[in-house]
Amino acid sequence: MPQLPAPAYPAEVRARLEADAKEVIARYPGSRSALLPLLHLVQSEEGYVSRTGMAFCAELLGLTTAEVTAVATFYTMYRRRPSGDYQVGVCTNTLCAVMGGDAIFDRLKEHLGVGNDETTADGKVTLEHIECNAACDFAPVVMVNWEFFDNQTPESATRLVDDLIAGRTVEPTRGAPLCTYKETARILAGFPDTRPGAVEASGGAGPASLAGLKLAKGEGASQARVVGPRGEAPRDTPPHEPSPSEHLSSHDAPQHTSASDPEHPAGPAAEEGE
Repeated sequence: MPQLPAPAYPAEVRARLEADAKEVIARYPGSRSALLPLLHLVQSEEGYVSRTGMAFCAELLGLTTAEVTAVATFYTMYRRRPSGDYQVGVCTNTLCAVMGGDAIFDRLKEHLGVGNDETTADGKVTLEHIECNAACDFAPVVMVNWEFFDNQTPESATRLVDDLIAGRTVEPTRGAPLCTYKETARILAGFPDTRPGAVEASGGAGPASLAGLKLAKGEGASQARVVGPRGEAPRDTPPHEPSPSEHLSSHDAPQHTSASDPEHPAGPAAEEGE
């Protein structure tokens, strides 16, 4: 059945969101480019992108609700229904799954009594499997409101969600201190994180991420430099000379083709039986 038009925001909510939205739109030479941060803005109000939020974005940007809906349904960071204060995402992609991600996800589903993309009855935690958290060197990884919790186990992940539900302080392995999902959405909309020390706590790559870089610089156990500085050839490793029996790839040396190998010219393929 066709849906009724989305209800409008209350007047005071609309006035506040409109002021913020105009600030966001002013950052871009074309207003349409502001759609992604505006979706985060309306998500910070309700905890998800509602039909009201999409109608609001469409009106301010001069788009149709269909155009806004197409974007909101494409990106998984936009929730389409009410969610918890803490979005707990468990990576179940290949490496994390092999290292225990599937076991973590199954344990949390059983422990919380919810399935994928479902929220606990108290509204605290929404559980979701994520295809990749882009932190494979710390697998298995769990994210809470997009902050990293590395090298997790079913037991540590269970303690994590219990602490979240109980309101106890939880510290990410890397990154800024946790805040609620609505607060995270406002930061993603491009507004400053005003919490003392939060920006400085974001940090950089962890030791596991830097191991390959240190090896390349010759800082590993072997002290052998793997690659040279940018713009220079490697100095410590002689050029590779493959043996006749070694399988060559296209990166090693030119291979004989029909154009360069007169003894084996390429001709038209014959039909079977000819």
